[in-house]
Amino acid sequence: MAQRSADGLRRLYDRWFASTPQTVVLQPTSFCNMDCTYCYLRDRGLKNDMLPVTAGAVAASVDELADGGQPLGLVWHGGEPLTLGTEKFTALLAPFETLRREGRVQHYVQTNATLLNDAWCDLLEEFEFRVGVSIDGPVALNTQRVDRRGRPAFERAVRGIARLRERGIGFSVIAVVGKEGIGRPEELLDFLAALGCHSLGFNIEETEGVNTERRPPTREQAEDFWRRVLAWSREHDGPVLRELERLSEYLSLARGGRKAEWHSRLLDPIPTVTWNGDVVLLSPELADTTDGAYSDFLAGNVREQTIAQMLRQAPRLRYVRDFLTGLELCRTECEFFDFCRGAQAGNRYFENGSLATTETNYCRVSCQALVMALSTTVKKEHAV
Repeated sequence: MAQRSADGLRRLYDRWFASTPQTVVLQPTSFCNMDCTYCYLRDRGLKNDMLPVTAGAVAASVDELADGGQPLGLVWHGGEPLTLGTEKFTALLAPFETLRREGRVQHYVQTNATLLNDAWCDLLEEFEFRVGVSIDGPVALNTQRVDRRGRPAFERAVRGIARLRERGIGFSVIAVVGKEGIGRPEELLDFLAALGCHSLGFNIEETEGVNTERRPPTREQAEDFWRRVLAWSREHDGPVLRELERLSEYLSLARGGRKAEWHSRLLDPIPTVTWNGDVVLLSPELADTTDGAYSDFLAGNVREQTIAQMLRQAPRLRYVRDFLTGLELCRTECEFFDFCRGAQAGNRYFENGSLATTETNYCRVSCQALVMALSTTVKKEHAV
């Protein structure tokens, strides 16, 4: 890879990545009112908040990126965005308002729901947010989600979710599945489906960021988990399950002779803007990571250059080049690559120490185990 010309690197980057992102992640604050034991964020105890001038610089960049076709997703993530309070958050949204009214951007927020009240619901409705809630299941499976005093956050999260339902605000759920929930998928699904979410995604616990001490689930545990999730989904009407939906779409295209359509979908470079305007690419989890060899993963600062300029220069970044090397290795070596397409840069770095690598435990538990669970299920059914 190091011997490729600048033009060769550009062509390789363009082979894998979309020229325009579908998503821009904004981290309006580094602070979180929670202190979940598995959290990857190093600076979640620091109160660093984005200034409106920084949000204005992001909006100027987004104006250049949002082409008027599919709205560009602005994902407000953190930290916990709601710790800003509605007044500060409204000030950050103001520079994007013309773009939103023109239908060129769509706001999303990922929240732990503990701070949701009527004032927040008013804001979410006014700016037409799509809401994602982080909760890991019933109280017995939610024990790792605690506040800064070590107190369980379950009841506060459930109250916040109830407020969304009372106000008729739809929401999705992301649940982290660790050692507490990996063997109890039915209990987990029954609870999460009863919350009333329209879609549900499972993040099997990962080794990343500062979460390096806890042992994540194994591929064997994950395969059993996904097999039972498949069985539950066949017996229940419930929310759309993100991982099953993606696998189903892939299989549908493959069986319909349209696999080329799947392969034509390029990876999203996912520009992530931190509270101070710094931008990283490929993985939001890299945003507060210090590594001199990779120049701390910085692509630039949005107050000094536009995101479009950073993306044009992306192949010059060492970590992007290493990631492209890893993708090429995955393509030639991995039997699951046709489905997974080799993304998840953060996992490669945090698990393997380099982006120029291939398989991770994330691959094994979130992709390979899912495919094998379906294969096992189909074989058992055909044997009957």
